Amino acid sequence: MKHLVYLSLIILSSVFIMSCGNNTNKAKAELNIKDSIAFYEKALFKQEDVNKVDVEGALKLSNFYYQWAIDNKGDSLAPEYLLKSADLAMNMKKPVPAINAFNIILKDYPAHKNAPYALFLKAFVYEDILNNTQKAKQYYQEFLIKFPDNEYADDVRISLKNLGKTPEELIKEFENKK
Repeated sequence: MKHLVYLSLIILSSVFIMSCGNNTNKAKAELNIKDSIAFYEKALFKQEDVNKVDVEGALKLSNFYYQWAIDNKGDSLAPEYLLKSADLAMNMKKPVPAINAFNIILKDYPAHKNAPYALFLKAFVYEDILNNTQKAKQYYQEFLIKFPDNEYADDVRISLKNLGKTPEELIKEFENKK
């Protein structure tokens, strides 16, 4: 019986120590992500030559923003970091991670101030990067249904009007209006 009590104490102590270790590891990982975000933000946004972007660094920063937001879903910074992640991915012509981040904003933070912008940019990614005018049209129309009075609504209407047109067609239309 005495051995059973000792064994139980050893097991309980082990579980307690492991759970403390897991929390410590999680805290260290979160600190490492925050440090990485700070490092890459400083490196990327300090660049003097805006025409020469560190694509690898931008993608790493995008991933760090995304991971931090996923790990801290309840934090008010999470939707902001998701938007930053998506913006970087979009500008680096990585549509899948951008759309994934936009989708999380729209699903988990539908009332957030940037939800309309996320939907607008999601449609834009389908239009501009993926050349999928059908999906772009779907999301632009969804935008107008959900956010008809939003500051981007006029831009969405113009995008819908010009969806699928070549630059030459747009120039010709513009010249005909003169």
